[in-house]
Amino acid sequence: MNTIYLNNTLKVLALFILTFVILFFGKAVLVPLTFGVVLAMLLLPVCRWLQRRGLNNGLASALSIVALVLLIAGVVALLQYQIAGLAEDLSKIEERVGELVAGLKDYVKQHFGISHREQQKMIKEQQSGGMEKAAGMVTTLASSLAGIAVDAILVLVYTFLFIYFRSHFKKFVLRLVDRENTGKAQVVLSEAGKVTQSYLGGLAMMIVMLWILYGIGFSIAGVKNAIFFAILCGVLELVPFAGNITGTSITVLMALAQTGNTNVVVGVIITYGCVQLFQTYVLEPLIVGDKLNINPLFTILIIVVGEAVWGIPGMILAVPLLGIFKIICDHCEPLKDYGFLIGPPKEKKGEEGNFFTRLFKKNK
Repeated sequence: MNTIYLNNTLKVLALFILTFVILFFGKAVLVPLTFGVVLAMLLLPVCRWLQRRGLNNGLASALSIVALVLLIAGVVALLQYQIAGLAEDLSKIEERVGELVAGLKDYVKQHFGISHREQQKMIKEQQSGGMEKAAGMVTTLASSLAGIAVDAILVLVYTFLFIYFRSHFKKFVLRLVDRENTGKAQVVLSEAGKVTQSYLGGLAMMIVMLWILYGIGFSIAGVKNAIFFAILCGVLELVPFAGNITGTSITVLMALAQTGNTNVVVGVIITYGCVQLFQTYVLEPLIVGDKLNINPLFTILIIVVGEAVWGIPGMILAVPLLGIFKIICDHCEPLKDYGFLIGPPKEKKGEEGNFFTRLFKKNK
């Protein structure tokens, strides 16, 4: 009995290892494909709405993609407009950065005894040896941008094809299961689509709310081009945990470079703290909620694994993919124990709510 249990455990472990190896080495192919599947699930209600208005499947699918492109183009255009305003202040920012560098040189001279001339000599030595590295970085950046452009086109093509041929793909999945499990497979496909739509749709609404909150807070704090930094912080929310901290750090550094006023920096930090509290206790429970029904430990773990396997795209895709995996586990008898493990602990009646709300709730 113990030998059989051990063999089954080893088989499951080997399957997980093999899956991660395939995901890692198949990144170039699988990342755009996965984005296409997820976006197709998100845009499916739009396509169905257009079809109910009398459009055929092909035109409705194409218009869904066009709507997505126009939405992204609108955000990019708004960012470009704000960047144009930011570029006007580059001379002032450059002057302020020069003052900060001069202050840093004085600090090094006073505390480490290195004169300005010696510091300048060290900088020149570093610069002379770094020209080739800089050229290499430019080449790498250009190739990366080209790769991103190609992947973006592939994602759009994949999304259109998944929406257009959704009935064919659904029939294929149903053909893989036994007849007695066809109904269960249909439920899994339906729930996976609904969970992805509700989670990503709620996340999009929350990002818009964050744009508004950050925009108001940064404007009150006195940050120049507050809308640009508000959009930046909101968009970076797509990268869980690290995104909002990165956006706020960039805002703090730019505010310090623009004005040099510590009051503005303090205002940015206060805005970040207030928005995070509002997001955790109001926006997430109301808009996103526990859509995926996943244990917070595994939410963090899957984000770390996603970053290790696919980088930033993995961090964005990890949570909804884990939600889909949990639905499969909940409806597949051999995997139900794993679904139980991934899911949150069953709370007593009257203890429902956001994880953080329950965490700090006093015991009666």
